[in-house]
Amino acid sequence: MAKVEIYTTALCPYCSRAKLLLGRKGVEYTEYDAPHGTTEREDAIRRSGGRTTVPQIFIGDQPIGGCDDLFALDRGGKLDALLQAA
Repeated sequence: MAKVEIYTTALCPYCSRAKLLLGRKGVEYTEYDAPHGTTEREDAIRRSGGRTTVPQIFIGDQPIGGCDDLFALDRGGKLDALLQAA
């Protein structure tokens, strides 16, 4: 299974939805708490090509985007293939 990383903040409903979908799929992921002004947030912005919102999700080293992007991949039948890639 591919390495999955997600940058989140506390009380973020989109972060919770994204983690719920990953959990339903049995995906283990590394979560980074990334409130404004932290090194983790700066890492998320840099890695995502400038996106400033949370969550920011990475499968392998590929930036996926946020919660809506993750759900769109799933609806389109592309998420499982990304998760299976090594």
